[in-house]
Amino acid sequence: MANQQGTIDRQAKNQGRVGNSTILVACLVFVGGMVGAAYASVPLYRLFCQVTGYNGTTQRVEQYSETILDRTMRVSFDANTSTGLNWEFKPVDKMVEPRIGETVQINYMATNRSPVPVTGTAVFNVTPMEAGAYFNKVQCFCFTETTLKPGETLEMPVVFFIDPEIVKAEETRNIKNITLSYTFYPSQGAKPVAGLKGEKVDGANRL
Repeated sequence: MANQQGTIDRQAKNQGRVGNSTILVACLVFVGGMVGAAYASVPLYRLFCQVTGYNGTTQRVEQYSETILDRTMRVSFDANTSTGLNWEFKPVDKMVEPRIGETVQINYMATNRSPVPVTGTAVFNVTPMEAGAYFNKVQCFCFTETTLKPGETLEMPVVFFIDPEIVKAEETRNIKNITLSYTFYPSQGAKPVAGLKGEKVDGANRL
């Protein structure tokens, strides 16, 4: 009888160990999944915004519009720099009024006011947010990092067009004014400064 009771106790302890091990493994898998999701959430969110235009995210395209409407759209430009980036950053062109579907180029300008080379990254959005899905960029300094030497000024082009489909959607057909806004942030990984005065780097003219 005693041997039988001992066997039962050992089985109960083994089951407890198996149960605890299963719970531990499940917890580790859950924590690992949460960490992975946290790291993946930013690029996935960016991809979602780029595909849908959510939150005023513009679209990146490689070809120009084949349709140009008689209707025009006023596009204004805004520039900001984050804390920790000692740059002067501003639009050269304050406003343009192209025809919808017409490809145009405007320029921004940045000057590094710090005594050391600095690399920055620009993020952007369009307001009203509904117009983001129809704001197509062919060329933009925001596609890559930008490095400026001390005191260097860089003129940076943006080539874009407004998708003619904007006049068909119920939520965008009455939009008459769009604002394209950029904010420059310090890049996490600085890169060596390349390029000499007067040459083009990433489609931008170094001054």
